[in-house]
Amino acid sequence: MSAGSTASLLAAVICLALAVLAPVVPGDGATLESVPDLVKAMYLNVESFPCVRLLNLSGEIGCSNPGSEKVIAPIVRLRKGSDQLVQPSTILLSLDQMSDFFLRVSNDPELHQKVAGVLVESNGVNNDLQELSPDRKFPQDDFAPYSNHSHDWNPAGSGIMWNKYNFPVFLLSEESTNTLQKISEKNEKTGNGYKANVAEFDLVMQTTKAQTHDSASCLKEQSCLPLGGHSVWTSLPPLNNGSTEHPKPLILAIASQDSASFFRDRSLGSDSPISGLIALLTAVDALSHIHGLSKLKKQLVFAVFNGEAWGYLGSRKFLQELDEGAASVNGISSLKIDQVLEIGSVGKAILEEYPSFYVHAEGNPSASKEILDALQSASKSLGSDNVKVKQAASSNPGVPPSSLMSFIRKNMSTSGVVLEDFDSHFSNRFYHSYLDNSVNINSSSIAAAAALVARSMYILASDDSVVDLITLNTIKVNVSLVEELIGCLLTCNPGLSCGLVKRFISPSNPCPSHYVGVFLDDPSGTQLPSYADDTSRFVWNFLADRTNSAGNKSSCTGKCGDEGEVCVGAEVEGGGRCVVSTTRYVPAYSTRVKFEDNAWHVLPANSSDPMGAADPVWTESFWNTIGLRVYAVQDPAYDWLILLAGLGITAASYCAVHFGRAYISKVAKLD
Repeated sequence: MSAGSTASLLAAVICLALAVLAPVVPGDGATLESVPDLVKAMYLNVESFPCVRLLNLSGEIGCSNPGSEKVIAPIVRLRKGSDQLVQPSTILLSLDQMSDFFLRVSNDPELHQKVAGVLVESNGVNNDLQELSPDRKFPQDDFAPYSNHSHDWNPAGSGIMWNKYNFPVFLLSEESTNTLQKISEKNEKTGNGYKANVAEFDLVMQTTKAQTHDSASCLKEQSCLPLGGHSVWTSLPPLNNGSTEHPKPLILAIASQDSASFFRDRSLGSDSPISGLIALLTAVDALSHIHGLSKLKKQLVFAVFNGEAWGYLGSRKFLQELDEGAASVNGISSLKIDQVLEIGSVGKAILEEYPSFYVHAEGNPSASKEILDALQSASKSLGSDNVKVKQAASSNPGVPPSSLMSFIRKNMSTSGVVLEDFDSHFSNRFYHSYLDNSVNINSSSIAAAAALVARSMYILASDDSVVDLITLNTIKVNVSLVEELIGCLLTCNPGLSCGLVKRFISPSNPCPSHYVGVFLDDPSGTQLPSYADDTSRFVWNFLADRTNSAGNKSSCTGKCGDEGEVCVGAEVEGGGRCVVSTTRYVPAYSTRVKFEDNAWHVLPANSSDPMGAADPVWTESFWNTIGLRVYAVQDPAYDWLILLAGLGITAASYCAVHFGRAYISKVAKLD
């Protein structure tokens, strides 16, 4: 065999060995016909949902890359609570380990330094996991209108969502969970071998880059925005603003529309609080079919507040707007609010064969008793439906965390109650967790709450007059509407693409999320907000549609010409229709911030506003991109092997050329 042939064979063997030893990448086996094909073969983009950086006046919570660069680290799994990391690593974490792990990280600075990122699995736990709540045991206790803040309303609460983590954290989708489990197992099998699969995190928060570590500094440097959105209120029947009659006292039914979670875009809040929202919408629908509501002694008003999970933003701003006589609340006055009925978590009331609800009262005892009596009378009127209403335990310190706290702190004589599916402790073991999903509630429980609310509102509005029992017994809820709203507001299929929602709006995303979001810019144009979230826009349109009286029914795409009319369904193809309805948006953001000179500013605390003094002023950091991908890298020893192999191929090629040239010269001379 010639020297050239030997060298060529040696080079071929080396190339073959390198091919065999090459790291396995996520897209192995794909046909590579272009650069995008190569990128797709090398990198696996992982479907996931981030924990992001939030700030308040005293600091930060949530997650972010520690600096302004991407984080890259091998994927490992901690099998035991005492396992230690030998190098910065990406931790693949099962949900049942989540609370313990983040508590351990918060108390162990050395471990915190070794955690480069966390990937939380999402599958196979709904039937096994008994509880998971990242909120505190007494959520938002600073706003409570009583001094006992030690009561454990939320026994499952770990408090991990209120800590700061200088590493990225993502919740994996079910499909991504399966993929990452296989990759983790592959890493374990290779041990200290030459290849490892790593996660690359792109979760750089603008506040981290700008070194603005609280709400005041980040708003000043414009690296964040205040949390906020839009609340909605309506009256039934519509208010006649031009009437010369003395306005009636108001019976106010309220619910919340936003929830919270460790992971920003997975905040469904099925039982807490969306079950209450669905019950309120269903109750309004039931009452809208009743004639003669204008003859009742009190006016029915309904309000859905946004931002309640972050300092009761919606209810507090609503009360401030009432004090200031703002256009958003034209027609009602805080002085005319006679009684408040809040619908809280009502999705888990069926413990035996019938639903049992608990009434938590605060304020004027005699007036609160009127609401309790009305709810119990409504319960009796349902007859065979067998819905039970009980007074909450007197040993409770007061009302549970609720929007009613805003009303009570504003006016201690407020008469109000909260209707809940629990007595002394939350029945929802997944409070403010992404697992508070549609599986966590019962539609029959929500329908029963809606029936109670609708009938009790009618009884309360009748005041001391004899209740028309015939009319009362005709108030029936649409159970199908409850189930449809659950599908629309709490699932991705059909989600906000359901027929009911698409009758009124064009949703930006079919998968609902009830995180409050951020308030973008000037809040002055509140009645036609261009950036209200999908849930707020649907609630506004639904309530306007159900509470309308005869209008001109003319088509519209925005504002209607006649006073008192609103345009329902303006977003849908073909436009909407003008109807007479007193349905309004109310901005929902902290009373401690003000938009001025095209920027947000923090206002000093007002000594006459105790809730404002307790307001942490929540903001959310900007970010450029959020991404997570996985790919394979080799050990440095493998890089040395590549270098040595390259040198070997170079030397072999040189020898082949040198000896080949000498051989050819020798043959040429012989000729």
